[in-house]
Amino acid sequence: VQLQASGGGLAQPGGSLRLSCAASGFAFESWHMSWVRQAPGKETEWVSTITSDGGSTEYTDSVKGRFTVSRDNAKSTAYLQMNNLKPEDTAVYFCAAGRLAVKDASVYDYWGQRTQVTVSS
Repeated sequence: VQLQASGGGLAQPGGSLRLSCAASGFAFESWHMSWVRQAPGKETEWVSTITSDGGSTEYTDSVKGRFTVSRDNAKSTAYLQMNNLKPEDTAVYFCAAGRLAVKDASVYDYWGQRTQVTVSS
């Protein structure tokens, strides 16, 4: 099982980044996908979840209207489009796969490696 996260980097406030999470080794289309982040000195924060069929999405309040989660089951890849980035979005981001579409990251089964997002002018 592997989740390969990519797309992080440095963006200016108001800018955009697109994170990708490429999965392999399991039936991606059967798993709900989530994004979680951890800012420096802060606890892990759930960001977004998309159901296995892509039919339902959820977001933490601080990113609603700015972030969009999506997936392409044919490519076994999940995405997090981040627009209008703010300095408070600076964090390491993780993608994760879970059997439950919940905000509790402790129940996610598979985790990708971190990708750093820095928002600064």
